[in-house]
Amino acid sequence: MRILVTGAAGFIGSNLVRHLLATSDDEITGYDALTYSGNLANLTDLEADPRFRFVRGDIADRVAVADALTGHDAVLHLAAETHVDRSLLDPDVFVRTNCTGTNVLCDEARRAGVERFVHVSTDEVYGSIDVGSFHEHDPLTPSSPYSASKAGSDLIALSHHTSNDLPVVVTRSSNQFGPYQFPEKLIPFFVTTLLQGGNVPVYGDGLNVRDWLLVTDNCKALDLVLRKGGVGEIYNIAGHNERTNLEVTRAVLDCLGLDESRIEHVEDRPGHDRRYAVSTDRLDGLGGDPPVAFEPALESTVEWYVDHEDWWRPLLASVRNR
Repeated sequence: MRILVTGAAGFIGSNLVRHLLATSDDEITGYDALTYSGNLANLTDLEADPRFRFVRGDIADRVAVADALTGHDAVLHLAAETHVDRSLLDPDVFVRTNCTGTNVLCDEARRAGVERFVHVSTDEVYGSIDVGSFHEHDPLTPSSPYSASKAGSDLIALSHHTSNDLPVVVTRSSNQFGPYQFPEKLIPFFVTTLLQGGNVPVYGDGLNVRDWLLVTDNCKALDLVLRKGGVGEIYNIAGHNERTNLEVTRAVLDCLGLDESRIEHVEDRPGHDRRYAVSTDRLDGLGGDPPVAFEPALESTVEWYVDHEDWWRPLLASVRNR
């Protein structure tokens, strides 16, 4: 199978390309606009693989997308603006990339006769839930420009299935962590800040709850949905590792042998959802491996950032948090 992976130079995309090349005979084209979080250094180890090629392009550029799609059987669509803090500062780019870009990609995929289109989204589209877990067809109540633009992109992709018979499958993943994550997201931001001698800012009381998913587990789930997921269906993906932000912060400190004097509580973020949680019964029905436990996965992730300062330090100038 020939697969086009959008956002291939980003965090999840580069890990997914690496997974596909290691576990299949597929030929992979990586497509990425190389904005601030798209980094060719994430793909350096794949340059010599004859089954991989890279194309630089914007998913909102119809001509470039049409050209890149030629001859491909499937699309794994990961290209997106994803950082909540950035969406509060500059929401326009989120709508352009996540909504307009997804529409262009879907429309051109239909024209190209793509046989499988996996649209990768987030559990944040559901909004906050106090108890229990969201299921795939629960109402969407996003609370940030980021999550609203992703909810819009989900609906755009599904509309192309309903109206144009594009073979769309949607996934919604929980918070991820692992190697190659741009250092403005919580775990790499905290690790790199601490390694430089700084203190880490925790929003509000730090009791906001997220479910944490190791990126390689997400890649396995995306691969499973690509090959076995039902067309027109939605699949939640979760690590089943719920932690408060304060618990995550303390765990990172423990990994680095530091104490809680390095924590600074700061003013809470506007519209900060209290808790995310999703049911994965539908995904579990496809089979696959259970996700790994949080603590050993975090330890290996922190170790990766400790060992790869040459990767993350040049990126710090582009970090943008509220």
